[in-house]
Amino acid sequence: MLGAIVGDIIGSVYEWNNIRTKEFPLFRDDCFFTDDTVMTCAVAEAVMNGGERDDFIDAMKKYGRMYPDAGYGGRFGAWLFSEDREPYNSFGNGSAMRVSPCAWAMNCGFCARTGFWPSNGRDRARLSAEVTHNHPEGIKGAMAVTDAIFMNRFNFGGYCLDYGTPIRDHPDECKRQLKEHIEKEYGYDLSRTLDEIRPSYTFNETCQGTVPQAIIAFLESTDFEDAIRNAISLGGDSDTLAAITGSIAEAAYGIPDRIKDKAYSYLDEPLKDVLRRWKRTYSPQNKKSQAFHAMITSVNEYLRSQP
Repeated sequence: MLGAIVGDIIGSVYEWNNIRTKEFPLFRDDCFFTDDTVMTCAVAEAVMNGGERDDFIDAMKKYGRMYPDAGYGGRFGAWLFSEDREPYNSFGNGSAMRVSPCAWAMNCGFCARTGFWPSNGRDRARLSAEVTHNHPEGIKGAMAVTDAIFMNRFNFGGYCLDYGTPIRDHPDECKRQLKEHIEKEYGYDLSRTLDEIRPSYTFNETCQGTVPQAIIAFLESTDFEDAIRNAISLGGDSDTLAAITGSIAEAAYGIPDRIKDKAYSYLDEPLKDVLRRWKRTYSPQNKKSQAFHAMITSVNEYLRSQP
């Protein structure tokens, strides 16, 4: 999920001062984290707390009130600071920019063993959207980003179905499969190039006007940094575009340490604490605990998938 945070910080200074080039300083002294980072951390905490509806609502309101000036949209801000716990039918891109922790909690090993996508992560992703963004387009944007992240984790991670041949050494094929799935499952048009989008693209805060462009920025990239530069070069809602693209690109390429370290330097202690707790919970180094929980999860999900 750090990819979303990196993209948000780098894009923060270009949201209202769009640029149409990939040539810019990656981090500026005046970069800062925005609501994209705050809500990504809130979703991470909600997942760690169980990933139920109330967990998402509680975490979003908690962190929203901790960071009241992070730059929330009007209706979301009003929801944060009210006692209302009901959704308001939004199709804004907030559901897509904050969803990445749900995709990282999904079990690639289960998919490799059974051929079924893990239901728990996708259910959490849907819930993370529905607590505010329950319009079909708001849900669709979050689910498309979740699928893109999971597919990249699976394909670029070297997993394969039925003991077949991993395709991580063929990035073009990984991207082709992702593009095909997203277009078929969600109806997004991913056929345009960045050069075709860039001249007429304007500020857009909707899922349908942000998520396809963010995915295309990843599809045309060569590495993590290039993906972020692609997204910001489009203009528009730069921090959110880059957050979504960064979350997808991280799952394919990883994040260079120099970029991780620089991004961390812009965060305060409460947000760093969320990232530390997330790493302890989902770190690949936590092998024994993960293996046990993966086994239990795999059995339960397989049983649920049976008629």
